[in-house]
Amino acid sequence: MAKLDLDWLGVFVEVYKTQSVSRAAQRLGLEQASASIALGKLRRHFDDPLFTRTSAGMAPTPRAQAIYPDLAEALLRIERARGGREAFSPHEAQRVFRICMTDISEIVLLPRLINHLQNTAPGLVVEAEKISPESRRRLESGEVDLAVGFTPDLEAGFYQQALFAQDFVCLASKDHPRVRAGLSQRAFSAEGHIVVSTSGTGHSIVDKVLAKHKIARRVVLRVPSFLGVARIVAQTEFLVIVPRLLGNALISQERVQLLEPPVPLPPYKVKQHWHERFNADAGNVWLRRAMVELFSNFDALRADHR
Repeated sequence: MAKLDLDWLGVFVEVYKTQSVSRAAQRLGLEQASASIALGKLRRHFDDPLFTRTSAGMAPTPRAQAIYPDLAEALLRIERARGGREAFSPHEAQRVFRICMTDISEIVLLPRLINHLQNTAPGLVVEAEKISPESRRRLESGEVDLAVGFTPDLEAGFYQQALFAQDFVCLASKDHPRVRAGLSQRAFSAEGHIVVSTSGTGHSIVDKVLAKHKIARRVVLRVPSFLGVARIVAQTEFLVIVPRLLGNALISQERVQLLEPPVPLPPYKVKQHWHERFNADAGNVWLRRAMVELFSNFDALRADHR
């Protein structure tokens, strides 16, 4: 046990990323039994359990957390030095990409991405997770490949690329007794409002602009997600401000109407972010290019949902 096998290190890194032996085996193209055997050898080598079972998955021990950065970096350097391993053939690749995104992106962007991958890279699997305060660390460690959304906190150590510009509209029920074609400041302030509290959506811009214009919202409901907000609006007399691209998607699903806000709300950039450690990773490069190809034309996206 004096020497470490590179395949063992691959298992260690993938278990750390996925918190699952079975998912690690899938990503590496191994049988689960083979991954378990490799993990057992690593445990004997380091004289440490390395991972323990919890309700959330295989949690790393303090020893595993301490050695992970060095082992992951060493494995990445070795793979780069091999040269041939850097090639990425989407038609043949068997890989899992993990992308953290907003619930808006799950509704609007994810279907288009999955359809594209099915046609161009059928062996790829996407695991989506919500953008959270943990996203920075997970991008740094390689547990997540890409982050998509409005995330100004991802700056130092990260690359970023704008995909499209997004602005806001107001959503109201088509059956609203007082709100019709237009929405004045007075009417906007008089109605009850839903506020969605979620990161990565640019909603801090809305709060700042309304405060600047001294426009108050009578908040009657706060929810953590956009996923059910159209149904609530359709069945109540409440208003909600949503990104325009999401609003265009929701009007075909519920009896809701889109209205321009009473004051102009500035647009923001939806970007993709990745850590500099994985800037040259061939698979990551291919995924980023696919995202640009699919989502850089905002006008085309808006047309998709009319």
